[in-house]
Amino acid sequence: MKIDSNTSLQDLMDVAKATIAELGQGEEFLVKDLFRGFEWNRIAKGNRTKLGSMFYNYALNEASAQLKPLGKTPQNQQMYEKLCQLLK
Repeated sequence: MKIDSNTSLQDLMDVAKATIAELGQGEEFLVKDLFRGFEWNRIAKGNRTKLGSMFYNYALNEASAQLKPLGKTPQNQQMYEKLCQLLK
C-alpha cells in the first residue's frame, strides 16, 4: 500500500498491525518504527498523533495479551514491547 498524506487512519492502523508480525518476541518499538522512515514522514502530524492514540488503545484492549505499553520516551513517544505472536 502506498502511504501518503491522504491515507486513512484505519489503513495506517492496518499497516501497523501487519508490521507487528515481523517483530520478535521481547522486541521494543515505537509506532513510527512500524513504518519506513519516508512513509512516516508522509503522514500528517495530526494523523500521527491520532494513530498513536488508536494504537495505544489497541495495545491496552484488543492486543493486551500480545503488546505491553512500556512508558514514554523523552520525546513523549510511547514505547511498546511485543510479548508474543499476535492472534489472527
